[in-house]
Amino acid sequence: MRVAVRAPARLHFGFIDLDGSLGRVFGSIGLAIDGPALSLEVTPANRLAVEGDETDRALALAQRFLRHYGLRRGVHISIKETIPAHVGLGSGTQLALGIATALARLCSIKASVRELAAVMGRGARSGVGIAAFERGGFILDGGRNVRGTRDPGDPTPLPHAIVRHAFPKNWTFVVAVPDVGRGLSGDAEDRVFRRLAARPATRPSQVSRIVLMQMLPALLERDPVAFGRSLTSIQRIVGGWFRPIQGGIFASPSGARIASAMARAGALGVGQSSWGPAVYGMAQDQKQARKLEEAARTVIPEEGESAVFQTRANNRGAEVSDGGAIMKGRPAPAAGRRP
Repeated sequence: MRVAVRAPARLHFGFIDLDGSLGRVFGSIGLAIDGPALSLEVTPANRLAVEGDETDRALALAQRFLRHYGLRRGVHISIKETIPAHVGLGSGTQLALGIATALARLCSIKASVRELAAVMGRGARSGVGIAAFERGGFILDGGRNVRGTRDPGDPTPLPHAIVRHAFPKNWTFVVAVPDVGRGLSGDAEDRVFRRLAARPATRPSQVSRIVLMQMLPALLERDPVAFGRSLTSIQRIVGGWFRPIQGGIFASPSGARIASAMARAGALGVGQSSWGPAVYGMAQDQKQARKLEEAARTVIPEEGESAVFQTRANNRGAEVSDGGAIMKGRPAPAAGRRP
């Protein structure tokens, strides 16, 4: 048996509330995108082995899954394509869920995507990556309950996607990743959020108002100008919250220059995805996107690990195949009992 998984990257548009005074904290906004993507295959083997990129990371994730379910069996994991790590495109969650989903199907373990995310330690702050894997599209999650109460029927205290909507396929994003180091992750990220929690964020209500009264209506009415304007507005506010850590609204001077160049070239909206250094500009069609791409390349020629590319929404989520038909969206592992 061979199980193949292809999972989309995501753009993280920002958080809604770092305060938590209403009983919920974070709440995040994002979009699953068609490229780059994770592609991997898992097959039975005599021992646990990983080949391709991100081998150490993938091996640790596979060991975590097998340890959690008390499994002692060999598998071979072949990583065909990867999402660049720690640049703001959600590589960690997609790799974790991709491996967990493939192993669950291979081992006949019945578990939802949310359950697998909890097993793999994903979704502590944002539910965008989980929802991007599950169904794709535009995602708004309701944050994490900080009061410790939850539905007893839901075994995972992870953020719920309260809005998931198909995103117009002609709205195009130009993503630029300057070669200026990597964004925060792991223990360093945890320390930063503890530090930020001690300084209540200003204007969280303004972000909520922009989301409710501008961003969501623009998405439903297919108004790219209003949607892009909401992206830029949220970037300014959320970037201000993280200014003490980043040193500015963007994580790097290069990112700020790229965003400015794309704005001058006619971008409908600009922003930084998660901790960056990836920044994006939104265009209403591919013709406009080419102008943004040219503007970005004037700031960062593709040298070293820098990259500039166009991408569009992924409204399907991960695709999972076990040798038969490919199943799109909500990939459910094969039926069976947990060991």
